[in-house]
Amino acid sequence: MSDVSHSVDLAGIGAGPFNLSIAALADSHVPSLTTRFFDRQRHYVWHSGMMLPGTHLQTGFLKDLVTGVAPTSPHSFLSYLVAHRRFYRFLNAELSTVSRAEFSDYLRWVAEHLPNVSLDEGVREVDFADDHFRVTTEHGRYRARHLCLGTGKRPWLPAFAEPLRGPRCLHAESIAEMTHDFSDQRVVIVGGGQSGADIFINALNGHWGMPASLHWLSRRRNFQPLDETAFTNEYFTPEYTSWFTELDDATRQREVLAQKYASDGITPAALLDIYQRLYHRFDVLGEPRWAHLLPHREAVDMDSIGEGFRLWTTHGLTGDRERFDADIVIFATGFQSGLPECLAPLQDRLSLTDGSITVGDHFMVEWDGPPGHGLYAVNAGRTRYGIAEPQLSLMAWRSAVILNHMAGRAVFDIEDDPGPVTWRPVKDRNA
Repeated sequence: MSDVSHSVDLAGIGAGPFNLSIAALADSHVPSLTTRFFDRQRHYVWHSGMMLPGTHLQTGFLKDLVTGVAPTSPHSFLSYLVAHRRFYRFLNAELSTVSRAEFSDYLRWVAEHLPNVSLDEGVREVDFADDHFRVTTEHGRYRARHLCLGTGKRPWLPAFAEPLRGPRCLHAESIAEMTHDFSDQRVVIVGGGQSGADIFINALNGHWGMPASLHWLSRRRNFQPLDETAFTNEYFTPEYTSWFTELDDATRQREVLAQKYASDGITPAALLDIYQRLYHRFDVLGEPRWAHLLPHREAVDMDSIGEGFRLWTTHGLTGDRERFDADIVIFATGFQSGLPECLAPLQDRLSLTDGSITVGDHFMVEWDGPPGHGLYAVNAGRTRYGIAEPQLSLMAWRSAVILNHMAGRAVFDIEDDPGPVTWRPVKDRNA
C-alpha cells in the first residue's frame, strides 16, 4: 500500500449501478470535480449470483446510468449498443426490457472505460480527521471532501434459517455462483417476489437437474403481479419523488407499504410463462404434479433433519401449521440495510435508526460533521424518497441531484414538468 495520500473532491464506496451512475455523469459533465470510486470486484459483474437464464430487468433500457439527465453522454446504453455494433439487432429484437446479462455487460463496459473507477480496490476504513474524510483502500490512502456510500444491501435470511446457512440452505443472491444438483431432490423456494419466480422457472425447466418435488412458498396472498401500468409508473418520476419527500414520516411509511407491488411484484410476463408451463406439463402432458405453488404461507421455523431440513409454515387464512420436508431450501427473502464495516470509525457520528443511516435532503446522510463535507448515500432512503429509491428508474436523476448539490450549481436540469396526475393539494379550486 502506498503511503502517499491522494486528494479528491468525492470518494465513492462501491461501484454498483448507483455509484457508477454518479461516476459516469461526473466524468462526462462535471470535469471540475475530481472523483474516485472504489469496488472490490476484479471483474465487474452485476449481481452475479442472480445471473440465471432468461432473467430480465423490470425497467426499460432508457433508464440507464445517464440518459434521464444527460442523453448525450458517451456512457449511455445506446452508446454501448453502437460500440458493440448491435444497435439495429437490438431494435429488431423488439425487447421491452433488457436481460440481466446484457445490462451487466453494459455496466462492465462503462466501469472499465471510466478513469475514475478503481476495480479490485476495496475500501478498508473510512474516518474523518483534519477537515477531510480519510479513505484507506487495499492499495492506497485518499483524502476526500465528500463521500458517497454505494455498498448496497445485505441478503436477509430469517433468524431461524441463519444457523443452517450452507450449500443446501442458501439465499437467492448466490444461486448462480455455485454448482447445484437438484436431481431427485426435494426443493423448497421461500419468497414470492421476482427472484423467487426466476428461480422457480429455472428449477421447473431442469436448469439444475429435475427435482423430485418443487414447492414455492409465499406469505403474500397470491403470486402478485408487478403493477407497471402507466399511472402507477408516475410514482417513478422526479415530480412525484420530490413531492413525496415533503410528507411527514408516518405518511411516507404508510404510502411505501401501500405501493409495495409497484416495485416488488412479479412481472406479468413471468407469471404467464409459469402458468403456461405448468398447464402444458401437468394438464396437457399429464405428468405427475411434482411442482406446487403455495401462497399465504409464512415460514416460521426450520430444523436440520439428517442431510435435509424440515420447514414449518403458518397458513395465513386458517392459522394451520404445515410441514415441508426438503433436501434444498432457497430463501428469496430480499435484502436489508446495514452499515458497511469500513465505516465503523464514523459510526458514533452518524444518525442511526435501528442500525440504519438516516437520509435527508440531497440524499445526504445525517451526521455531526462540519458544513461543506457531504456524506451522501444511494439506495438507503426508501422511506424518505419512496419506492423509486432502490430501483434503477430514477438513478440518473438522483445522481444529478447529488452532483448539483456538490458542485453548488445546476450542472444538470433536474426539473420535471407537471404530469397528468396532480399530487399536491389544489390551493384554489377555481384555478
